[in-house]
Amino acid sequence: MSRRTGVPVPTIKYYLREGLLSPGELTSPNQARYGEAHVRRLKLIRALTDVGKLSIAAVGEVLGALDEPEQSLHHVLGVMQRSVSTNAAAGDEAAHQEAEKFLARRGWHYHPDDPSVRALVDVVVKARELGHDRFVEQLDAYADACQGIAEADLDHVLRRTEVEDVLEGVVVGTMLGDAAIAALRRLAQQAVSARRLGEV
Repeated sequence: MSRRTGVPVPTIKYYLREGLLSPGELTSPNQARYGEAHVRRLKLIRALTDVGKLSIAAVGEVLGALDEPEQSLHHVLGVMQRSVSTNAAAGDEAAHQEAEKFLARRGWHYHPDDPSVRALVDVVVKARELGHDRFVEQLDAYADACQGIAEADLDHVLRRTEVEDVLEGVVVGTMLGDAAIAALRRLAQQAVSARRLGEV
Protein backbone atom coordinates (compact mmCIF):
# COMPACT_ATOMS: atom_id res chain seq x y z
CA MET A 1 0.00 0.00 0.00
CA SER A 2 2.90 2.31 0.71
CA ARG A 3 4.34 1.73 -2.78
CA ARG A 4 0.95 2.27 -4.43
CA THR A 5 0.16 5.50 -2.60
CA GLY A 6 3.57 7.00 -1.88
CA VAL A 7 2.66 7.26 1.81
CA PRO A 8 5.52 6.13 4.08
CA VAL A 9 4.96 2.95 6.12
CA PRO A 10 5.36 4.72 9.51
CA THR A 11 2.65 7.20 8.48
CA ILE A 12 0.31 4.38 7.49
CA LYS A 13 0.97 2.68 10.85
CA TYR A 14 0.18 5.96 12.60
CA TYR A 15 -3.14 6.24 10.75
CA LEU A 16 -3.93 2.65 11.73
CA ARG A 17 -3.16 3.38 15.42
CA GLU A 18 -5.35 6.50 15.29
CA GLY A 19 -8.23 4.49 13.84
CA LEU A 20 -8.33 6.45 10.57
CA LEU A 21 -7.63 3.27 8.58
CA SER A 22 -9.21 -0.08 9.35
CA PRO A 23 -6.82 -3.02 9.87
CA GLY A 24 -5.97 -5.16 6.88
CA GLU A 25 -6.42 -8.91 6.61
CA LEU A 26 -3.61 -10.58 8.59
CA THR A 27 -1.45 -12.84 6.44
CA SER A 28 1.17 -13.44 9.16
CA PRO A 29 1.77 -12.14 12.69
CA ASN A 30 3.38 -8.93 11.40
CA GLN A 31 1.97 -8.59 7.87
CA ALA A 32 -1.44 -7.67 6.50
CA ARG A 33 -3.10 -7.45 3.10
CA TYR A 34 -4.85 -4.21 2.16
CA GLY A 35 -7.44 -3.85 -0.56
CA GLU A 36 -8.73 -1.09 -2.82
CA ALA A 37 -10.95 0.32 -0.06
CA HIS A 38 -7.84 0.85 2.10
CA VAL A 39 -5.98 2.56 -0.74
CA ARG A 40 -8.95 4.81 -1.41
CA ARG A 41 -9.31 5.72 2.28
CA LEU A 42 -5.58 6.40 2.58
CA LYS A 43 -5.70 8.77 -0.40
CA LEU A 44 -8.66 10.54 1.19
CA ILE A 45 -6.79 10.92 4.49
CA ARG A 46 -3.84 12.42 2.64
CA ALA A 47 -6.10 14.84 0.79
CA LEU A 48 -7.68 15.91 4.08
CA THR A 49 -4.30 16.47 5.74
CA ASP A 50 -2.27 17.79 2.80
CA VAL A 51 -4.81 19.89 0.88
CA GLY A 52 -7.35 20.55 3.61
CA LYS A 53 -4.67 21.09 6.29
CA LEU A 54 -6.90 19.25 8.77
CA SER A 55 -5.60 17.95 12.07
CA ILE A 56 -5.74 14.21 12.71
CA ALA A 57 -8.64 14.82 15.13
CA ALA A 58 -10.57 16.75 12.44
CA VAL A 59 -9.83 14.01 9.89
CA GLY A 60 -11.26 11.52 12.39
CA GLU A 61 -14.45 13.62 12.66
CA VAL A 62 -14.89 13.81 8.90
CA LEU A 63 -14.23 10.10 8.41
CA GLY A 64 -16.59 9.31 11.29
CA ALA A 65 -19.34 11.25 9.54
CA LEU A 66 -18.60 9.40 6.29
CA ASP A 67 -18.81 6.06 8.07
CA GLU A 68 -22.12 6.70 9.86
CA PRO A 69 -24.62 4.14 8.58
CA GLU A 70 -27.48 6.63 8.27
CA GLN A 71 -25.46 9.66 7.22
CA SER A 72 -27.02 12.31 5.03
CA LEU A 73 -25.16 14.35 2.47
CA HIS A 74 -26.19 17.54 4.26
CA HIS A 75 -24.83 16.22 7.59
CA VAL A 76 -21.47 15.22 6.08
CA LEU A 77 -21.18 18.60 4.37
CA GLY A 78 -21.79 20.30 7.73
CA VAL A 79 -19.11 18.23 9.46
CA MET A 80 -16.69 18.96 6.62
CA GLN A 81 -17.35 22.69 6.70
CA ARG A 82 -16.90 22.85 10.47
CA SER A 83 -13.62 20.95 10.13
CA VAL A 84 -12.13 23.26 7.50
CA SER A 85 -13.40 26.47 9.10
CA THR A 86 -11.08 28.41 11.33
CA ASN A 87 -12.26 29.50 14.74
CA ALA A 88 -12.98 33.13 14.09
CA ALA A 89 -13.48 35.60 16.90
CA ALA A 90 -17.01 36.21 18.10
CA GLY A 91 -16.91 39.78 16.76
CA ASP A 92 -18.98 42.65 18.04
CA GLU A 93 -22.76 42.63 18.25
CA ALA A 94 -23.23 45.21 15.48
CA ALA A 95 -21.11 43.16 13.06
CA HIS A 96 -23.00 40.00 14.04
CA GLN A 97 -26.35 41.69 13.37
CA GLU A 98 -25.10 43.02 10.05
CA ALA A 99 -23.97 39.52 8.99
CA GLU A 100 -27.29 37.98 10.09
CA LYS A 101 -29.23 40.67 8.22
CA PHE A 102 -27.15 39.99 5.11
CA LEU A 103 -27.74 36.21 5.33
CA ALA A 104 -31.48 36.69 5.94
CA ARG A 105 -31.71 38.99 2.92
CA ARG A 106 -29.98 36.33 0.82
CA GLY A 107 -32.45 33.73 2.10
CA TRP A 108 -29.62 31.43 3.18
CA HIS A 109 -30.36 29.01 6.01
CA TYR A 110 -27.64 28.75 8.63
CA HIS A 111 -27.04 27.94 12.27
CA PRO A 112 -26.03 30.99 14.35
CA ASP A 113 -23.08 29.05 15.87
CA ASP A 114 -21.78 27.97 12.46
CA PRO A 115 -18.04 28.75 12.20
CA SER A 116 -18.67 30.24 8.75
CA VAL A 117 -21.06 32.80 10.26
CA ARG A 118 -18.44 33.71 12.86
CA ALA A 119 -15.87 33.99 10.06
CA LEU A 120 -18.17 36.36 8.14
CA VAL A 121 -18.66 38.47 11.28
CA ASP A 122 -14.88 38.54 11.70
CA VAL A 123 -14.50 39.82 8.11
CA VAL A 124 -16.92 42.68 8.83
CA VAL A 125 -15.06 43.57 12.05
CA LYS A 126 -11.61 43.43 10.41
CA ALA A 127 -12.77 45.55 7.46
CA ARG A 128 -13.98 48.24 9.85
CA GLU A 129 -10.80 48.08 11.92
CA LEU A 130 -8.81 48.70 8.74
CA GLY A 131 -11.04 51.65 7.80
CA HIS A 132 -12.75 49.81 4.92
CA ASP A 133 -16.36 50.15 6.05
CA ARG A 134 -17.59 49.90 2.45
CA PHE A 135 -16.00 46.47 1.99
CA VAL A 136 -19.29 44.89 3.09
CA GLU A 137 -20.88 46.30 -0.07
CA GLN A 138 -18.90 43.65 -1.98
CA LEU A 139 -20.49 40.78 -0.06
CA ASP A 140 -23.42 40.49 -2.47
CA ALA A 141 -21.08 40.10 -5.44
CA TYR A 142 -19.12 37.45 -3.52
CA ALA A 143 -22.35 35.72 -2.48
CA ASP A 144 -23.62 35.66 -6.08
CA ALA A 145 -20.40 34.02 -7.23
CA CYS A 146 -20.45 31.55 -4.32
CA GLN A 147 -24.07 30.62 -4.99
CA GLY A 148 -23.08 29.56 -8.49
CA ILE A 149 -20.06 27.67 -7.14
CA ALA A 150 -22.22 25.87 -4.57
CA GLU A 151 -24.66 24.82 -7.31
CA ALA A 152 -21.75 23.51 -9.40
CA ASP A 153 -20.35 21.66 -6.36
CA LEU A 154 -23.60 19.84 -5.73
CA ASP A 155 -24.18 19.16 -9.43
CA HIS A 156 -20.75 17.52 -9.53
CA VAL A 157 -21.20 15.23 -6.52
CA LEU A 158 -24.82 14.32 -7.21
CA ARG A 159 -23.84 12.90 -10.61
CA ARG A 160 -22.28 10.00 -8.75
CA THR A 161 -24.42 6.96 -8.06
CA GLU A 162 -22.83 5.31 -5.02
CA VAL A 163 -23.57 6.99 -1.67
CA GLU A 164 -19.93 6.63 -0.59
CA ASP A 165 -18.78 8.30 -3.82
CA VAL A 166 -21.19 11.19 -3.26
CA LEU A 167 -20.05 11.71 0.34
CA GLU A 168 -16.39 11.43 -0.57
CA GLY A 169 -17.00 13.88 -3.42
CA VAL A 170 -18.41 16.40 -0.95
CA VAL A 171 -15.35 16.10 1.28
CA VAL A 172 -12.75 16.26 -1.46
CA GLY A 173 -14.70 18.78 -3.52
CA THR A 174 -14.99 21.17 -0.59
CA MET A 175 -11.26 21.15 0.07
CA LEU A 176 -10.09 21.15 -3.51
CA GLY A 177 -12.77 23.67 -4.41
CA ASP A 178 -11.55 26.07 -1.71
CA ALA A 179 -7.97 25.78 -2.97
CA ALA A 180 -9.06 26.16 -6.62
CA ILE A 181 -11.20 29.21 -5.86
CA ALA A 182 -8.33 30.94 -4.05
CA ALA A 183 -5.94 30.24 -6.95
CA LEU A 184 -8.44 31.22 -9.66
CA ARG A 185 -9.37 34.42 -7.84
CA ARG A 186 -5.74 35.55 -7.79
CA LEU A 187 -5.25 34.63 -11.44
CA ALA A 188 -8.44 36.51 -12.37
CA GLN A 189 -7.27 39.55 -10.37
CA GLN A 190 -4.02 39.56 -12.35
CA ALA A 191 -5.87 39.26 -15.66
CA VAL A 192 -8.40 41.99 -14.83
CA SER A 193 -5.68 44.27 -13.46
CA ALA A 194 -3.61 43.87 -16.63
CA ARG A 195 -6.64 44.55 -18.83
CA ARG A 196 -7.90 47.56 -16.88
CA LEU A 197 -4.52 49.10 -16.18
CA GLY A 198 -3.22 48.52 -19.71
CA GLU A 199 -0.36 46.20 -18.80
CA VAL A 200 0.39 42.93 -20.55
